[in-house]
Amino acid sequence: MSHRLPQLVLVVIALCVMAVSQAAHAATGVITGTLEKVDSGAKTVAVKSSDGTVKTVKFTSNTSVRGLKDAGKASELAGKEGGHVIVYTSGKTAHSVTWLGDKTVHATKGTVEDVGKGSKTVAVKTADGAKETFEVADHATVDTGKGVARYSARGAKKGEHVTVYYTEEAGKKIAHGFKRVL
Repeated sequence: MSHRLPQLVLVVIALCVMAVSQAAHAATGVITGTLEKVDSGAKTVAVKSSDGTVKTVKFTSNTSVRGLKDAGKASELAGKEGGHVIVYTSGKTAHSVTWLGDKTVHATKGTVEDVGKGSKTVAVKTADGAKETFEVADHATVDTGKGVARYSARGAKKGEHVTVYYTEEAGKKIAHGFKRVL
């Protein structure tokens, strides 16, 4: 019995580490849709997705906002209800928001096939074999599954699986966010 106790303890520790690792991995997310409500007092934003689902997440003083001229904080989204957003979350807390105003957010999944040399483009091959080319916005971000960072076309790797969040402007697809599919 005394020999089994250390083994049992090791198994329990290993299971705990795996559970924490999986929880951390599953904790990041991307919400796209229409900004439904901003509650500065409760520090929450509610986003209505295209399927009608409303998701509410908290924001903090560290939650950054891109896309508004004078904004940098999530509380400055108050009064902007009805506009389109991409919200990057960790658990139930938003750590960054991309404001797109009247531009509808689309998403496509695929594999990075090509990265433009000297330009800000990324080509993605979709599941049906189509190749879509995106211009990468200066403010583009990537959700790596472990956090969110600025995205650079130079940082894209051929063969990596991604979901691209983009808008269409003047016949071009502008990528505002990426989520790496692990």
